This record gives sequence, structure tokens and C-alpha cells, in this order.
Amino acid sequence: MATYLYRLGALGARRWRTMLVGWLVALCAVAGLGFSLAGEFEDSGSIPGSPAQTALTRMDRHFPSPDLQSAQIVFRAPPGHQVTEPALREALDSSLTAMGDVSGVREVSGPAEDVMVSEDGRTAVAEVTFTAAAEEDVPAGTLDAVKTAGEPAERAGMRAVFGGDAYAPSTAPFGPSELVGLGVALVILVITFGSLIAAGLPLLTAVLGVVGTMAAMTGAATVFGVSDNAPTLAIMLGLAVGIDYALFIVSRHRGQLAAGMPVVESVARANATAGSAVVFAGATVVIALAGLSVAGVPLLTSMGLASAAAVAVAVVLALGMLPVLLGMAGRGLTPKPGARTGRWTVRKARGGRTPLGVRWTEGVLRHPVRTLVVGTVAVLALALPALQLQLAVTDEGDSPATTSSRQAYDLIGDAFGPGANGPLVVLVEDDDPAAVRSTADAVGDRLGRVEGIADVGDADIAEDGTAARIRIIPTTGPRTAETGSLVAHLRTEMAPLAADGGSQVAVTGLTAVSIDVADKLSGALVPFAVVVVGLSLLLLMIAFRSVAIPVKATVGFLLSVGAAFGATVAVFQWGWLAGVLGVSSEGPVASFMPIIVMAVLFGLAMDYEVFLVSAMREDYVRHRDARAAVVAGARNAARVVTAAALIMISVFVSFLFSHDADIMPIAFALAFGVLVDAFLVRMTLVPAVMALLGDRAWTLPRGLDRLLPHLDVEGGDVGTPDRPTLQIPVKSPAATGS
Repeated sequence: MATYLYRLGALGARRWRTMLVGWLVALCAVAGLGFSLAGEFEDSGSIPGSPAQTALTRMDRHFPSPDLQSAQIVFRAPPGHQVTEPALREALDSSLTAMGDVSGVREVSGPAEDVMVSEDGRTAVAEVTFTAAAEEDVPAGTLDAVKTAGEPAERAGMRAVFGGDAYAPSTAPFGPSELVGLGVALVILVITFGSLIAAGLPLLTAVLGVVGTMAAMTGAATVFGVSDNAPTLAIMLGLAVGIDYALFIVSRHRGQLAAGMPVVESVARANATAGSAVVFAGATVVIALAGLSVAGVPLLTSMGLASAAAVAVAVVLALGMLPVLLGMAGRGLTPKPGARTGRWTVRKARGGRTPLGVRWTEGVLRHPVRTLVVGTVAVLALALPALQLQLAVTDEGDSPATTSSRQAYDLIGDAFGPGANGPLVVLVEDDDPAAVRSTADAVGDRLGRVEGIADVGDADIAEDGTAARIRIIPTTGPRTAETGSLVAHLRTEMAPLAADGGSQVAVTGLTAVSIDVADKLSGALVPFAVVVVGLSLLLLMIAFRSVAIPVKATVGFLLSVGAAFGATVAVFQWGWLAGVLGVSSEGPVASFMPIIVMAVLFGLAMDYEVFLVSAMREDYVRHRDARAAVVAGARNAARVVTAAALIMISVFVSFLFSHDADIMPIAFALAFGVLVDAFLVRMTLVPAVMALLGDRAWTLPRGLDRLLPHLDVEGGDVGTPDRPTLQIPVKSPAATGS
């Protein structure tokens, strides 16, 4: 592989004019085709074949209704008054009538006596159905006109709050906070390279990769179901890994230029060595993300494949387009004698002030046992809250408190109980209409004796008499563990009734569907973790021809994941620093968060492991001094890994402030996980473990050595002009400078 990457890099640097035109034409073609065929992203939160989804599909056949957008209008009377008072009731009627006359409105529940009213009489809820399909957005003019129609009620002293799906805030996948994150990344790159041009190249290729991915994803949405959360996650990962992967190659190239290597040769060699590491690192992330599809959840499959595509595009541009840009820049990227990179390279060769990464590693090596014990205890303490991690599918209750949809959600919960925001439905089916009525009556009687139910509605019989549905209001909210337990209990309770009457009885509704999704994702987490851990052990065993290093790396990865989950529980469930970070509500996090964080953090952890440990291995192979090899690894790779981790963190943190309830916990967990993995695990615990293991870290049983294939992770098969080729995977991406 290194040989092909060497040739690709040399071709790009030598014929950069032709290659640049070719890349730009290709990117423009992808963007033009994708955006011209743009489809709609969909809000998919179900699992085909799950009990609740299957019953919901059958219920829609028995009780057909148009799949249209809707909204809930909550009217709140002033303190001491009720909406049923003549004056307020007349104003409410006027508002509902005006809403029904708005163009784009299909139906409004009313007049006032048909509106759902709370027991204290202060709150009424009306349902507005629009002509827009459920997967489409209601025109802003229609939404504003409905709000205007509510003015008679407001003039009478009532408060009108507009909620539901139609008024739910839409979050753009990229906004001002993300631009700030890119600005921070640029500052880090400038500090790292001491050159604005060198800093801009990784940013440029990352942005181009994201644009290409978004265009392709938009075009694919016309044929495939693409989740509306997929673009945000793909942009976040595409930017983070795109910048980092280009950083490793540019860092290697500039170090070689500082040593006097010709431009074309330097580009080719950087592409072969650091580029080989990029391929290995990118492949681990892509495999882990694509593996999310095995869970069988369309939402997770869509997010995983879209993110994997973004990472793959980042790798392709780093290996294909970046050499073209490096060739175009020529010797303009050579560090000046007084520049940071130039000074650091000279210090490596001639001595001088020891870099911070080396000083930190030497401090760790002076007390490896103490460092290992204290560091491990610290990470375990951070991971301890993860034992209380709760998962659920997000809803309007996770929206910012300033949005009308969240305010309507809260008002309904206060007036009618928290379960009113997540009703359940029991569906009864039978070919015999008489059996349907008999079983429905028995179900209603049984439901009245079940704890956790606040209200049981009357049985609604289908026109053909072969089905009945009974609406249930739980006493707890839709995202609570108690409601999940209630669904499981109801399924157990209803089973004997179905068996006795020969009818089919099922618990369904959107809340039950969400609970099934959360249960499915929770069940997939452990098998996925086993696969990821096994893959981690195998890949690192092949890369470093060692047993101890893969075990150490995998344990470190699990510690980082645990710390990320623990910090997420503290912020999003316990409310620590929630106000500072803009977390709008405390409670369970998005059900797909753990499995996505585990997949992404696995790839990033393997990146840092490869970049650091391969630098140690290179020095060990040459000098056979295990302790000195650890210090050499820090000298060669710590600075670049530090910059890469800080860039990752800045990008992830910027998405934390997007106020998207699905993305925020993922962004926070990834930012915190990278912080712990890069600085506490890889740059603190790893040197301590390596020092304690000594020569044993680099041993592999002969039987395994013969069985495992030899993989050149970082271009060791490409020799240098001044020394023979090393026939093992040894070089770090920053071995010659950063």
C-alpha cells in the first residue's frame, strides 16, 4: 500500500496543475449532481418489525387517516379564571374558527366544548391539522397565520402557545457555533505550524470533503431514507478527522522540507508514511461506523453509513488532493529558520530545550507505578456515573425552554399530567366484531386496575368492527423508565386476555415505538462493544506484532469510553454545568448516543495509539532500549497528537452548542472522550505501562506471529535515501518534524 501511496503523492506533486483541475471538476460534478437531485431527509425513529411498530401499522389500516402535519395549540386562562367562562369561551371559539379558515389548514378541533380541557379548567388544548404531508414542512406563512388567528384569545387575557411537530424548531446541521469551532481549529493549526498557508491546507481539504459528502448525501436522499440527524453527525466527524488526517501528512512533509528533502520526494514520502497511517486510522473508523447497521435500526444505519462516508471522503482527499496542494505550494511550506517547526526540528538534531511532551513523559517515567495507579483511579472515578446512564428517544421535552414547542409540552404536562405528552394505545383485533367488543371491554376493565395509568379512554371501534383501540394516559412522562416498565407490564397483562378470547391484543402508539427503539439499541450495545474490542485487539496485534500493546490499548479505550459516558450522565442527567453548556433539560439521553460514541471513539483512540506507539517502536527497533523508546515516541509524535486532539475537541464542542437534543450529548461525549483518551490515557497511562513492561511489550508468540498477516501500517516498506528500508511498521507520522 505504501508504494501506491508514494506514487500517488509523487504524481500529485509533480503534475499538480492537471490534478488540481481534475479534483475541482470532480468535486463540482458531485456537488452539482447531488444538489440538483436533492431529496428530503426524514425523521425516522422506528424499527420495522418491532412489536409496537407492527401494531401501529395494523392500527393505521383499521383507522385510516391522512398522514399530515399537525400542531397543538395550548390556551391558558389567567389565574383565577377558567377557559369555560362565557367571555373566554367566546374568544376561544373565535380563535379556533379563524384558524380553520387559514389557507393550508385542513381541520381544527372545536368548537370549545370539543377541546380537551384540564380538570382545573384553566388549560385547553386544540389540535390543528395542516394539508402538508407529515414529511414536509408547513409553510412559514401558514404557521404565522395560525398564530395571528389566536389573537382573539390572547386579547381576552388567555395565553396561546403553539407546539407540536409543525412548530418544533428545525436545527441547521451547520451554523455560527460550528464556524467558531473551525476558527479555533485554525488557530491551533497556526500555532502548530507557525504558517497560515500550512494551517489552511488541512482546513481546506476538510471543508471540501464535507461539501462533497453533503452533496452526495442530499442526492442519495431521493432514493434512500436518510435520517435528518445524519448530516449533522457526518459534518461533525468529517471536519474533525479531515483536519486531523491532513495535519499528520502536512506535519511530516514540512519536517522533511526543513531537513532539505526535495518537494516532490517529500510529498511522496509523506503520503506513503503518514498517509499509510491515515488509511489504517480511517479504515478503523469507517468499519466501526458501518458496523452500526447490524443493529437493524434504520435511524442508526443511516447515521452510521453517512458518517462512514464522510470519514472515507476525508481519507481520499487527504491522500489524493492534499499532495496536489502541497505540490502547488512548493517550498513555500518550508519552515523558516526562526519558525516554530524549524526550531523544533533543529532542537531534535542538535539538542536544546526539551519539548513539553518529552518533559511530561520523563516525569511519568520517574514514577510509573504511582502514575498508573493515580491515573487509573481518576479515570474510573470519571466513569462511575456511567452505571446510571439512561436512554430514551428524544421529543419536544428536550427542546430549548425558549421554544414554543417546549413551552406547549410543559404546559400540557403541568395541566394534564406528564403522561399526556406520551399516550399509549391498546389495539384489539378479531375477525368477529362481537369478540372485538367483548375483548375490548375486558381490556378496559383490566387497565383500570393497573398501577401507573392516570386515565383510560373509551374503546374506539373501527368502521368494519374488526378492531378497537383504547387510549391510555400513563402517570409518568414518555421518556421515563417507569413508562417503559409500564409498557412491558401491559404486554404481560394483556397476553391472557388475548389467549382467552382468541383476539390479538397489542400495546402501541408512538411512545411504545420509541421505547422499543431504546430497548433495541440498549440490547445492541454490548454485542457491538464485544465486536469493537475484538477488532481493536486484532488490528493492533497485527500492526505491532505484540500481545501486551493491544490489550493495553483496548483497556485504555474502554476507560475512555467509560469516562465519556460518566461525564455525559453528570451533565445531561444530573445537571452539572448544564446551564453553562446550554443543556435545556435533564433526563435520559438519546438512545443511539452510546453506540455511536463507542464507534467513533474507538477509531480516534486507535489513531492516537498508532501515532504514539509506532514512534516508540521505531526507536526500539533501532536501539533496543525500551525506556528510551518511550521518550523518543513522545518527542516524535506527542506534539502532533496534542494538536490533533485539541482540534477534535474544538470541533466537537462547537456542535455541543447547536442545541440539537440528539447531537448535543454525542458531541459532548466525544469531546470529553478525546480529552481523556489523548491526554490522560495515551500520553500518561500508556508511557507508564510501556515503561513497566519494558522489552516484554514488543513480544509476540511465534505461533501467532506465523498466523497473523504482516501489515505495514505507516509505510515502513518505503526506504529513505540515506538509510536502508525498515521491513516492519515503524515510522510515526511526525517522525521527522511537525
